[in-house]
Amino acid sequence: MSTSEKLQLDVWKGDWGLASIDTDCLQVLAYARFNGIPLKVNATNNPFKTPNGQLPVLRTKFTSLDKVNDIIQYLNKLNYNTSKSDSTEHGEIIAYSILLKDKLYPAMQFIWWLDQKNLNELIRPWYCQAVPFPFNYYYPSKFENQAKTMIETLCPTEDNMAVIENKVYSEAQKCLTSLSIKLGDSKYFLGSSPTLLDAIVYSYLAPLLKTPLPNPPLQNHLMACTNLVKFVTRISQKYFRDEYQQYERIKAEENAKKNRKDSQTEFPNKRRNQILAGLFAVVAMVGYALLTGKLEVPIKDNKTINLFK
Repeated sequence: MSTSEKLQLDVWKGDWGLASIDTDCLQVLAYARFNGIPLKVNATNNPFKTPNGQLPVLRTKFTSLDKVNDIIQYLNKLNYNTSKSDSTEHGEIIAYSILLKDKLYPAMQFIWWLDQKNLNELIRPWYCQAVPFPFNYYYPSKFENQAKTMIETLCPTEDNMAVIENKVYSEAQKCLTSLSIKLGDSKYFLGSSPTLLDAIVYSYLAPLLKTPLPNPPLQNHLMACTNLVKFVTRISQKYFRDEYQQYERIKAEENAKKNRKDSQTEFPNKRRNQILAGLFAVVAMVGYALLTGKLEVPIKDNKTINLFK
């Protein structure tokens, strides 16, 4: 198959230094970047225009694919230096892919769509702004209902949301710990260069790490796994350099602006405190002088009188 074939990938747009905020979209993007596969990326943010109402969608000259496995298989058939894995590595890729889907993905769905603080303060407003009208009213509710259905399927006999949350987060934490142990001190999971497994893991960990969640308990556990944090940062800096640097620049500008504002707010108060401190010092010195008899007051006949003698 010709490498000159024009490939277009429709995805959810990126934010917070991510090339896409969606796990499936990010997996395809990472895999393509790892293997130098050129794609024209379209941040459509509108699954309604896709064949089956979901993103990502890979559009070729002859067909459209909207399942991640089908897209990856198609990219594998292209004549690029795609990394090949032996049977053992292939088995590990499948095993860890299932682990992430069964243990980490439900927790991420809970964090985004069922945690009311995260949903109301960040997630719903983000989608309402990103998705074109009138679909911005439809898709957030749709995704929320899908998350509810998933959690109800996982915990069919439990009605207490706090119990469900603890169970889901506990399984996710174990998953993150397993990933951390597997990675160890290595740069990548299956050798010296990134493979499909790294693309899969990155697609889960990067949104969990980078999304500025108001309520971040699982995010905190991930941040404690320092080798996983370095893994995400390493891939972001090397394969998503533009997105990473742009976001870091924006953060730096926002911090500088905040510091200037704080300084401007602090200056009048600091000046006032300095004046008050000076006045207090003068009063204290005068009082001390009067009490110790060192301050004398002149009277009319050119005599002086010590006020405390």
